[in-house]
Amino acid sequence: MPQRPSAPDRATYLQRILTARVYDVAIESALEPARTLSRRLGNHVLLKREDQQPVFSFKLRGAYNKMARLAPDELARGVICASAGNHAQGVALAARKLGCQATIVMPVTTPRLKIDAVKALGGDVVLHGDSYSDAADHAKALQAERGLTFVHPFDDPDVIAGQGTVAMEILRQHQGPLDAVFVAIGGGGLIAGVATYVKAVRPEVKVIGVQMNDSDAMLRSVRAGKRVTLADVGLFSDGTAVKLVGEETFRIARELVDDYVVVDTDAVCAAIKDVFQDTRSILEPAGAMGVAAVKQYAAEHKTKGQTYVAITCGANMNFDRLRFVAERAEFGEQREALFAVTIPEARGSFKRLCELIGSRSVTEFNYRISDAREAHVFVGIAIAQRDEADRIERNLVRHGFATVNLTDDELAKEHVRHMVGGRSALAAAERLYRFTFPERPGALMRFLDAMHPQWNISLFHYRNQGADHGRILVGLQVPRGDERELKRSLDGLGYPYVDESANPVYALFLR
Repeated sequence: MPQRPSAPDRATYLQRILTARVYDVAIESALEPARTLSRRLGNHVLLKREDQQPVFSFKLRGAYNKMARLAPDELARGVICASAGNHAQGVALAARKLGCQATIVMPVTTPRLKIDAVKALGGDVVLHGDSYSDAADHAKALQAERGLTFVHPFDDPDVIAGQGTVAMEILRQHQGPLDAVFVAIGGGGLIAGVATYVKAVRPEVKVIGVQMNDSDAMLRSVRAGKRVTLADVGLFSDGTAVKLVGEETFRIARELVDDYVVVDTDAVCAAIKDVFQDTRSILEPAGAMGVAAVKQYAAEHKTKGQTYVAITCGANMNFDRLRFVAERAEFGEQREALFAVTIPEARGSFKRLCELIGSRSVTEFNYRISDAREAHVFVGIAIAQRDEADRIERNLVRHGFATVNLTDDELAKEHVRHMVGGRSALAAAERLYRFTFPERPGALMRFLDAMHPQWNISLFHYRNQGADHGRILVGLQVPRGDERELKRSLDGLGYPYVDESANPVYALFLR
């Protein structure tokens, strides 16, 4: 069995980075201030915009540097790689530039956007497995079968050197005080290259690795003193979903990386929003991990006036993920709290609950009549800081409403909030109306004030979507003979509404 070549020393890596062949395909990406985020954190935050590369990721640097150094006969036989998407695009672009054929093995979980992008660049896509590690095993089998050259996405000195040019640019672009560089980690190629260059040129600058809480193979490996294989990885950040980090990247990270920050899905969603607010650009989850870590690190260490760089390493985001990102960003920013509130099933209880919430912005109401004695209401409320949720819970309990704080409950955030409702035997003589409310304080109370005390609200669904107008679904039980008064009340509100009582969807699922 051939022996693995000895690893380059630091001086050799520095030379390889300085002479890396990346600029045939890559640009020197901008280093931009995140002004809004910087003001909010009280620290100077800079974004290294690798999301602006031709394939919207840093990965083409390492891929091209590796492939440009292959012998002519290796290029002629063709190359193969395994990738969750961004390395694949780098290899495909490099192959097109160098005139060779590229076979790309991608996990079946890869976003369609990335698959289509690879195909558009001329890559031959093979889908296999649920993670990078599964795809890599299949790629190695195909390599042996077809005599192709394997282009590793991270565990290769030439790939590491190509990624190290990111750090070379950062230190050239910002020569003033710099406290830390935050780098997302999947297999470790980017952080290995960044740490090698930073520690050679400016060793006082901290290099901080960032891992998802469900894909933290590098951190576990460093703690264990050996590479650890994860049984499974989370797929939200598909660009860092690696079960086993590289042998060489582990060696470098263990030696040179100063610290690690672990972030979760909500924090990354909030970071995507932060970057959008500052740049009007939308990052993929892996691309926003560094920003999420800057926020978390600054809060935990209570830093002020520090200068941090976050490498925004990718922007290959599937459009259909944006709904999830927007919703979960509120939790990541600690801007929304969720509660299950039990109220007496009596007229006026719902209004009394709204009065207790007062001027706070309600983000969601879900209620369906189901019990003759008490009702369970799912409520979302905008908050300024996390401990505010506890104060709201105590206040509701003090006024007689049994309340459970669901803000950190994954089941509630992911599923239950969308499932409150259903049919009810108690919803007799119910009429269903769909309203468009102006999204401003007092709109809900104005609606409730217009309702006659004898009219019972049997269903209520509202979710703030961030627009100027909110859309609300209301079920009303109105005594026979009150139809005209009901119409006068609804018309008098001035809110556009539609009577959905005859809608077949209502009959199928709610009535």
